[in-house]
Amino acid sequence: MKHGRIIGIDPGTNLLGYAILEVKGNKLRLMDCGTVSMKHLKTPYEKLRHIHESLTNILQSFQPNACAIEAPFYGQNIQSMLKLGRAQGVSIAAAMVQGIEVVEYSPKSVKQSVTGNGNASKHQVAAMCQSILGRTLAGMGEDATDALAVALCHHFKGGRSGGVKSHKSWQSFLDDNPDRIRKV
Repeated sequence: MKHGRIIGIDPGTNLLGYAILEVKGNKLRLMDCGTVSMKHLKTPYEKLRHIHESLTNILQSFQPNACAIEAPFYGQNIQSMLKLGRAQGVSIAAAMVQGIEVVEYSPKSVKQSVTGNGNASKHQVAAMCQSILGRTLAGMGEDATDALAVALCHHFKGGRSGGVKSHKSWQSFLDDNPDRIRKV
């Protein structure tokens, strides 16, 4: 992407990170970065509504033309993954309703794109985001800096759909993602 705005989203059910990155040629400017908190809400449906409403307001305010979102990854708790998938789906829907292209990136792809190391820590990712933008990100939570990393990843990939690869079978997915297999 040579010119435009990217919203990066790190979906979550208690905290959702977002970052608005403006691109003008080789110049990058962080326009906004923060979190949407759902900790005060009781039901999962209230949380999903709050995600949709909050992102809709952010999208209408900044009018990005691309949305980069982190894809959920398999953890130890399948219920947490399902909840995260719902938050991601609502986030994608909010962007699509506004006519914004959405691209997903795996956590490993984001880390690789920003730091050069797909296994980088959250601290390393935040430090590299700070270095790339040439400004301090002190005080921003991990969810916000993760969202910024997702937006930077999209920019570095040229705004092309180089995100999550689709697979024809579970076996091809497992072959491409051996680090996501958990032995019980």
